[in-house]
Amino acid sequence: MDWLYVLMPISGIEIFWPGLIILGLGVGIIGGFFGLGGAWMVTPGLNILGFPMAFAIGTDVAHMAGKSLISTMRHGKFGNVDYKLGLTMLVGTIVGVEIGAQMIMWLERLGRVDAVVRWLYVVLLIALAWMVFSDIAIRRKKEREAEARGEQLDKNATGIDWATKLHAIKIPPMVTFHAAGITCSAWLPITVSLATGWLAGILGIGGGLIRMPALVYLVGCPTHVAVGTDLFEVAISGLYGAASYTFKGRTELVAALIMLVGAAVGAQIGAVATKYIRGYGIRIAFGAAVIGCLCSVVLKLIQPYFPEYASFINAVATVFVLAFVTIISVYIAMKMVEGAKKELAAKRQQQQQG
Repeated sequence: MDWLYVLMPISGIEIFWPGLIILGLGVGIIGGFFGLGGAWMVTPGLNILGFPMAFAIGTDVAHMAGKSLISTMRHGKFGNVDYKLGLTMLVGTIVGVEIGAQMIMWLERLGRVDAVVRWLYVVLLIALAWMVFSDIAIRRKKEREAEARGEQLDKNATGIDWATKLHAIKIPPMVTFHAAGITCSAWLPITVSLATGWLAGILGIGGGLIRMPALVYLVGCPTHVAVGTDLFEVAISGLYGAASYTFKGRTELVAALIMLVGAAVGAQIGAVATKYIRGYGIRIAFGAAVIGCLCSVVLKLIQPYFPEYASFINAVATVFVLAFVTIISVYIAMKMVEGAKKELAAKRQQQQQG
C-alpha cells in the first residue's frame, strides 16, 4: 500500500494522499457555498494526517488561496461577485489584519495569546450563531404574521435589518455597488472590513467566517453576492499569506496541489449550489456550520484542563471536524443535484409546450 503515500519534500514526512484529496473536495464544496476559506477545518485535518502544525497552517493558506480563486471565477460567472465592493473593503481588511497581527505580538509578549484568542473565538462563534438564528426566527415570525393577514411576505424581507439603519448614515463619498444592489457611504464597507480584518488578524483565519455575515447583516448584500464577494477577498489575502508562508519554508506546495485537485471539483459544486439554494437556505446552513465549528473549538479549549484525556479530546475534536465536513458537503451536493434536476425538468416541459 506504499503507493497510497507520498513523500513531502520540505517536511520530509509521508502523507496519505487520498486523504488530501477528500479533505480538499469537502472544504472546496463548503468554501464555494459559504464563501469561507476553511482554515478552521483544513488545519486540524492536515494536522491529524501527519503535518506539524506550522506546515499545516502554511499549506492550508496556499490551498485556500487557490481554492478561493477557483470559486471566485465560478461565482463571477453567476454575477455573485461585486468586485468594486471587494476592492473597496480590501483597504480596511489589510489595515485591520496588520493591527490584529501586532496585537498578537503584544499578547505573546504578555504570555496571554493562547487564552485570549481561544476565548475570543468562542465569544465570536456564539455571537454569530445567535445572530444567524435570531435573524431566521424573526423572518419566520414575519412570514406567519403575513400569512395570518392573507398576504405573502416579500422574498427580499429580512429578519435582522441593521443594514438599512447603517445605510441612513450618509457620510460622503456615497458609492453605488451595482452587483450588490446597494448605495451607501464608502466608509461603511471600509469600517466593516477594518473590524473583520482585525478579528481575522487576531484569530489567524482567512476572515470568511466573519466577513460573509458582516456583508449580509451590516453592509446589506444579498447572501449569494456576499458569498462571492467574500471569496474574492479571501483569494487576494490568501495569495499574500501563501507567499509569506512559502518564503518562511512552511508550505508543502505538493500537498497544496494535491488538495486543489479535490478543491477544484468541490469549489465548482459549492458555487453552483448557491444557484439553487439562496437567501435563508444559505443562512440556515451557515448557522449549522458555525455550531459545528464552535463545538470543535470548545473541545480544543477544554483539553488543557484534562491532561490525562488530552490525546482523546484532540482526536474527538479532529474527527468531529472531518465528519462535519463530510456531512455538510454531502448535503450541499445533494441539494445541487436536486435543484439541477428540477431546472432540467422545467426546461423539458417548456420545450414540450413550445
